[in-house]
Amino acid sequence: MDIPSPVYADVEAAARRLAGAAIRTPLLENPRVNDRLGGRLLIKAETLQRTGSFKFRGAYNFIAQLSPAQRQAGVVAWSSGNHAQGVAEAARILGTPATIVMPSDAPSIKVANTRASGATVISYDRVKDDREAIARDLATREGRTPIPPYDHPWIIAGQGTTGIEAVEQARELGVAFDAIIAPCSGGGLSTGVATAVKHLSPTTECYAGEPAGFDDLARSLAAGDIRRNDKLVGSFCDALLAPEPGKITFPIARRLLSGSIVASDEEVAEAMELAFREFKLVVEPGGAVGLAAVLTGRLPARGRTVCVVCSGGNVDGATFREALATALRRAA
Repeated sequence: MDIPSPVYADVEAAARRLAGAAIRTPLLENPRVNDRLGGRLLIKAETLQRTGSFKFRGAYNFIAQLSPAQRQAGVVAWSSGNHAQGVAEAARILGTPATIVMPSDAPSIKVANTRASGATVISYDRVKDDREAIARDLATREGRTPIPPYDHPWIIAGQGTTGIEAVEQARELGVAFDAIIAPCSGGGLSTGVATAVKHLSPTTECYAGEPAGFDDLARSLAAGDIRRNDKLVGSFCDALLAPEPGKITFPIARRLLSGSIVASDEEVAEAMELAFREFKLVVEPGGAVGLAAVLTGRLPARGRTVCVVCSGGNVDGATFREALATALRRAA
């Protein structure tokens, strides 16, 4: 199926499909945090989205465009967790059977939630196995439609609805963003958001956020072509461990992003602790990378209005407790 790269009209169309299905998540701010930063920080809380992350948006937009026959045959996806949950829940709502290929080390909460939405889960070894090959082979054998986690125009357009909402909500507050940052694995969210935001607010700087050691987008942007991560495990930001930028997302990133900002696991833990303490949000590690970029000053907020997309809140209790403990030890 030959589908052109998404443009703003595609994001608008996705917003219409998602109306009444996706939650219009809040834009939050905290005076103490603003005083600390010397500017205005607004958090787009996609932790409060259906299934606990932005991934529901792209999954629903994708399945909603399938033919009745394709929906009846079912879908298959590959994901470490958030795309899995988004596809499973969108499939449940739209009456489509779903099978998800998930790594054996995926957080148990993400696996449990995927199954709770009625999907079948197939495990694979993140280091040894090719998850996409497993899923596409299954799709071919069973006549199902494969749903990529990020590198598809329908997915990118669905994720871009986050950006439309954020800009609209900022306008309701009487402000415009100087910059916006979204976490990046394969780039579906960051490029989708940039597609929307750059159309609605051309002067806003758009950034991606990545974990240290898995900064394939930052290195790819610097090099001008796609660069791959040397490893597939090693950060607790489990949602952001794609091996390389997507073939569709990377050209969009080169055109629309001002850069990709990297944060360490320890800095991410501090961002998770601040989100919990000041905003009363549970943010998973991958969802807090953009916030870490602002708190470290790598994305300056002083004298500016900056939006951070906290993209997901699906974190195991033990991982969350350890992140809070790490942050408190560093602050001592």
